[in-house]
Amino acid sequence: MRIALFLVLNFGALYVGALFMGGSPAENEWYKALNKAPWTPPGWVFGFAWTSIMLLYSVYLSRVFKSIPKEKLAFAIGLYVMQWCFNVFWNPIFFVHHALVLGCVFILLLFFVLVFFHVKFVSKKRIELGLVLPYLLWLCVAFSLNLYVFLRN
Repeated sequence: MRIALFLVLNFGALYVGALFMGGSPAENEWYKALNKAPWTPPGWVFGFAWTSIMLLYSVYLSRVFKSIPKEKLAFAIGLYVMQWCFNVFWNPIFFVHHALVLGCVFILLLFFVLVFFHVKFVSKKRIELGLVLPYLLWLCVAFSLNLYVFLRN
């Protein structure tokens, strides 16, 4: 049951983020005209990456939340909500408002919230690290792409 909740919440974040940016990046004229990093993956990679990341992250969260003590649950939920919001609101910040510096800041905040959550609530379990690592690595890629656009446009 817990995993189903996180699947809905995490894929819901992707859906809401896409709504806020007004469609896919492939349809965004501003994005298509950008001077993008040479290492920018083809469009289909983004969909595959986010689908895989959210599947793994949902499993990660269902495992971690199972072991969080009740007295720390509200704090953990607060961190999850922060992560959710940073993930969702990066889309309109970047694609609609073209706020490249703020986009970089949001990616960094998202990264650090994920790392803080992991350090705070996971006690040296390699399985959990393996489940969240793709998300963290993808955020590094996303930050580098966002930063490149900021520096070159």
